[in-house]
Amino acid sequence: MISRLGYYAAMTKQIFAFPAEQASELMQQWVETMVVGLNLCPFAAPEVRNNTIRYAVSAAERLETAAEDFLGELSNIQAKEEGELSTTLVSFTHCVADFDAFLDLLDLCQDLLEQAGLEGVFQLASFHPNYCFSGVPEGDISNWTNRAPFPTIHIIREGQMSRVLVHYKNPDEIPERNMALMETLGKEGLIKRFPPLAAYWESSSAGDD
Repeated sequence: MISRLGYYAAMTKQIFAFPAEQASELMQQWVETMVVGLNLCPFAAPEVRNNTIRYAVSAAERLETAAEDFLGELSNIQAKEEGELSTTLVSFTHCVADFDAFLDLLDLCQDLLEQAGLEGVFQLASFHPNYCFSGVPEGDISNWTNRAPFPTIHIIREGQMSRVLVHYKNPDEIPERNMALMETLGKEGLIKRFPPLAAYWESSSAGDD
């Protein structure tokens, strides 16, 4: 019997709206247009200008292999100076199309981060085409603050984040501000800003304003 993870890996091409070959380019466009353009993250803009963001792509088809690719990227950023590589987004193009499977991978990567003794040095953020905040209806447009073209784990330098946030007024209000912005823009506004959203909006249940 095919496993749940294997099933979703096999169905990837039918679930993701874009070819795997476009992952790095599309994720970069998404960061520059949505994350920086809408100021969803207060420290992203300088890193885009300095070209210190790595857009990594994993073609792993199994959870274990995806976790190994994550560890490889974690080792890579650990070995680099912040001025050379500030942050890494690891996108998975052949597995975890299912959001619950992605959460399993995220939990596994968090465990690996802690086992490596790097908790407090790096922290993880997550994005997914079908991202859904806990307790928020699946069709709520606020989920689009964390919806990206591909399942992605973001490796962040915690010290860097802390240095930026200390100069940011009311950092605890950032998530609420971003959710309110999604409500203001609505479906049409988001698609106008980033047209590729139209290609996978229908594949999610968040198509309502």
